[in-house]
Amino acid sequence: MSENDHAVVIGGGITGLSAAFYLQKEAEKKNLPLMISLVEAGEKLGGKIQTISHNGFLIEKGPDSFLKRKTSAVDLIKEVGLEKELVTNETGQAYILKGSELYPIPEGAMMGIPTKMKPFVHSRLLSVKGKARAACDLVIPRAEVNGDQSVGSFFRRRLGNELVDSFIEPLLSGIYASDIDELSLTATFPHFQQLEKKHRSLILAMQHSRPSKQAGKDKGQFFTLKRGLFSLVEALEEQLLKTQQILVNTAAASIQKEGKQYNVHLENGKKLRADAVVMASPHHVSGNLLNQYDFMRNIKKMKAATVANVALGFSESDVTLDQDGTGFIVASKGEYNITACTWTHKKWPHTTPEGKVLMRCFVGRPGEEEIVQQSDKKIVEAVLKDLKKVIPIRKSPAFYYVTRWNEAMPQYSVGHQNMVADVKEKLKEEMPGVVLAGSSYNGIGIGDCSAQGKQAAEYVLEHLKQKKLFH
Repeated sequence: MSENDHAVVIGGGITGLSAAFYLQKEAEKKNLPLMISLVEAGEKLGGKIQTISHNGFLIEKGPDSFLKRKTSAVDLIKEVGLEKELVTNETGQAYILKGSELYPIPEGAMMGIPTKMKPFVHSRLLSVKGKARAACDLVIPRAEVNGDQSVGSFFRRRLGNELVDSFIEPLLSGIYASDIDELSLTATFPHFQQLEKKHRSLILAMQHSRPSKQAGKDKGQFFTLKRGLFSLVEALEEQLLKTQQILVNTAAASIQKEGKQYNVHLENGKKLRADAVVMASPHHVSGNLLNQYDFMRNIKKMKAATVANVALGFSESDVTLDQDGTGFIVASKGEYNITACTWTHKKWPHTTPEGKVLMRCFVGRPGEEEIVQQSDKKIVEAVLKDLKKVIPIRKSPAFYYVTRWNEAMPQYSVGHQNMVADVKEKLKEEMPGVVLAGSSYNGIGIGDCSAQGKQAAEYVLEHLKQKKLFH
């Protein structure tokens, strides 16, 4: 590397922060003369990670946790000294709302797939015909499918429409805000394809992989941070500000190649001269920044869903919530505006003062996004109307927060993985040292995004090393 090496990271969400952090860490470790500029169009860093405090309540406006098994997020938290802040979620019965009743998800159901037959048989959520069709998975042969397929078509073939519509669709569409009949299997749950190849039956495969029952209470599968997920953003920002340049309220306008370097033009008229660029911005922004390249066309065409979440605070005396659990998902399309509801005070007790109730409800699904554009008041009225059908609520909430995420959930359509791989390869050929990373490409969760940020940093460092060797 030379004295003038400069890496520009576009986008200050968790992907961009991770990329900048790992670039800085490696540069310091190896005493490399690397300058890093983090460019963020918004007024603060963090992207969808936003935490607010209200009268003792801790409210996440974006993601509220990440999977424990996504170790990249835990590694990052350890790196910035927040390991002692990690909190595991409380567990309990989960429910599915169908019609006007909350049905317990049968014990042993994994991703909606039954692994214990007795609770499944006794569940009132499915008809006898629906249960019989799902059980056919035990005898249905493997399918010879070449290439990608939709999540919906895969599970419908194995388990039938009723189980998919009642269990799997509400669960997975809640994670990806997608139509599962268009959602790519290889980009989201490729291991199910492998399970079918190995075991043939998904039920048998899930029974085989089910963890043995441990004595005592089940442990939660998620982590969050005691002071909210934004404390991770603050810790990363603090680390970066020591030696690097952070530009907020600064949008990138275009990227132009000049020799072996790049000019990152900013909307304020200024220009950054870069040896490498991490594009951790949403796919439509990255597509526009490289508008001159035809191979970015498919990235620009990617769809993104619009959703909103509504946090509602109550006193315990104003709500009757006797169910032992942490919330429910909604199976009945068209009957409800909400798609899911988390009883946050039960799932994350540290977020809620004693004697209070905190719920977080979600609205917006593919093709039914109009409600998200309604006023806060209208959205809250619609959410409360839905909730009151299944939960006795005697008073209006003491407070509420409505957070809209416009075109914020990238849609991984069938063929997504191959499309992204093709674009990244062409980008590497045309613009070596420029790399795409973030929720639009290889996973939407905090763990996936932090991993992509680290991988982008590794790519940039290797590019700069090779550039110096062949200079």
